[in-house]
Amino acid sequence: MVTVSKHAGFCFGVRRATDLAEQLISEGNGDRIIRTFGKLIHNEEYLKYLSENGIERIEEKDIDSLYKKALEGCDVTLMLRTHGVERHLFERLEAYHEKCPSFKVVDCACPYVKKIHKIAYENSGEGMIFILIGQEDHPEVMSIVSYCQGDYRVFADSKELENYLKTAEISGITVNMAAQTTQNLQEWKKSQEIIKKYCTNAKIFDTICSVTEKRQTEATELCRGVDLMLVIGGKDSSNTSKLYSICKNHCPNTFWIQTKDDIPFDKIGNSYNIGITAGASTPDSLIQEVKKSMSEIMENFAELLAEAEAERVKIYKGATVKGTVMSISETEIRLDLGAKSTGVITRDNMNIDNAVKLSEVFKIGDEVEAKVEATSDVDGIITLSKKAIDDVKNWEKIVEYAEAQTVVEAKIVRAVKGGVVAVVDGAEIFVPASMTGLGKDEDLSKLAGTVQKLKIVEIKDGRKKAIGSIKIVAREEKKAALEAFWASIEEGKVYEGPVKSITSYGVFVDIGGVDGLVHITELSWKRIKHPNEVCKVGDVLKVFVKSFDKEAKKVSLGYKTDDENPWNIFKSKYAEGDVAQVKIVGVTSFGAFAEVVAGVDGLIHISQIADKKIDSVANVLKVGDVVDAKIVGIDDENHKVSLSIRVLLAPAEEEEAPAEEVAE
Repeated sequence: MVTVSKHAGFCFGVRRATDLAEQLISEGNGDRIIRTFGKLIHNEEYLKYLSENGIERIEEKDIDSLYKKALEGCDVTLMLRTHGVERHLFERLEAYHEKCPSFKVVDCACPYVKKIHKIAYENSGEGMIFILIGQEDHPEVMSIVSYCQGDYRVFADSKELENYLKTAEISGITVNMAAQTTQNLQEWKKSQEIIKKYCTNAKIFDTICSVTEKRQTEATELCRGVDLMLVIGGKDSSNTSKLYSICKNHCPNTFWIQTKDDIPFDKIGNSYNIGITAGASTPDSLIQEVKKSMSEIMENFAELLAEAEAERVKIYKGATVKGTVMSISETEIRLDLGAKSTGVITRDNMNIDNAVKLSEVFKIGDEVEAKVEATSDVDGIITLSKKAIDDVKNWEKIVEYAEAQTVVEAKIVRAVKGGVVAVVDGAEIFVPASMTGLGKDEDLSKLAGTVQKLKIVEIKDGRKKAIGSIKIVAREEKKAALEAFWASIEEGKVYEGPVKSITSYGVFVDIGGVDGLVHITELSWKRIKHPNEVCKVGDVLKVFVKSFDKEAKKVSLGYKTDDENPWNIFKSKYAEGDVAQVKIVGVTSFGAFAEVVAGVDGLIHISQIADKKIDSVANVLKVGDVVDAKIVGIDDENHKVSLSIRVLLAPAEEEEAPAEEVAE
């Protein structure tokens, strides 16, 4: 059965553009020159059709020569692509038309795209950043961002968006976000969740084309119930690319074709149910051609099966055969080999860990390739080995990895004398102790059970042995990470990293493979005797770059911020003349020191402690006392505060005396 998705093919925006083109073709060219700027739609077959009817494609460099022909008296019509054109170009073309009416401009941009142009223009500029989720080099995206009046960013997916937001300084900036009209729905939903996580007041515009949304939803449902899925569309079509990705995710047997000539007839196999969908730039005629071809194949499917059965390779010891899984048990699987023969593959003849159930690896109907170990004419049972086939294929992969110097992931299965044994694609790789990356006396068994990245550095083909190195990959990754670090570092950049070591003069923090120094004076606004009063090894600190020396490979880091500055906190809470409740923290012969806020002490001079002369401060105040004091002086330059208790103790009648004297 062949099923075509209801919303496959032309969307209304593309159909609008092609209808305009058809109208121009039907009117006849005569002496008129008709051109399209860029690809009118992303479908090579249709573009070829336009070319055959005299409508050629031009680029920006050709516009002036075309305009010159209009000035010379030619009737010129320029159709603008459905994906929209950049703002500067659109304004230039409009100006040409105003100067020369015979230079006609037909804007075929999809209304959805034009809507995003308006959104980008109105939601960008000073104090704002415009974020677009889409394919940066796609014509639609390039046209959209050209309408931005200020800062903008384009991200291909939610992962790129989150990586940016993790380190972006967007405090106080209005964030606005939209999507390319053909963006994957699931990826768009993830992007919305992420922007809401980092920007509580972000403005989100839902700009995915409604037809795109319906097409993706229908394709998802259709491909879940078919054996094979065909996605029709141009290779440079963004919406077709996303359709293919969605279908491939739900139906591994999915193929992207441009015409019926691309149908993978050799891949159809036992596909009884076939689904078809198409991108927004795919003509209905092309969809029907593909459907017709697939329907004819399905009608002849029985004959094809019979012919395949007749041509099946004879079964003999050592032959390679293919069969369909018909039953699965804990110890073996059985294959239908045709010709009334049943193949049996026991667990011993498979490269499968004993802890893994065979039902987790195989499913009824799976096609399995194996080597014939023994035959029986009595019961028709054929003993097969999948291990023999896999070993050959796996070794071929190992040789390819070695030749290409590919970094592969390997599971370390055991420690042996002189190194460890790793498994890559079912093949065992020996990693010498010197290439594990561990120290000379470290226990190799600690690697057992872990997954490590390695390169295969030596092949002994005759004995099918391979030597791998974990150390080389780690060294290359570290080098790349360091190069990236020094290329991106800048003053003020914020990092988070663990404390690697502590000295008397500061702490060293790992900020991505490089240890930066936070000097003791940068750890706290309070006077501390040792860095361990603030942190310990292993603590994760949020630090910022104060200065760096790329040549010397040194980084100086800051930890304390102005927000935590005790003097700033004090100034934000109190002013001269305010009364504060303070705590006595020191007593001297000339007065007492009192804590106003944590980290800021004020002096209460002996003359300001009581309303009468005192001989000893200690007779009135002691450490730990909490008293009210008036702030009578603030030295902002030297960060000093003068306090007075006496002014709060002055008798009311003394304060009123001057008024009485005046009255007399």
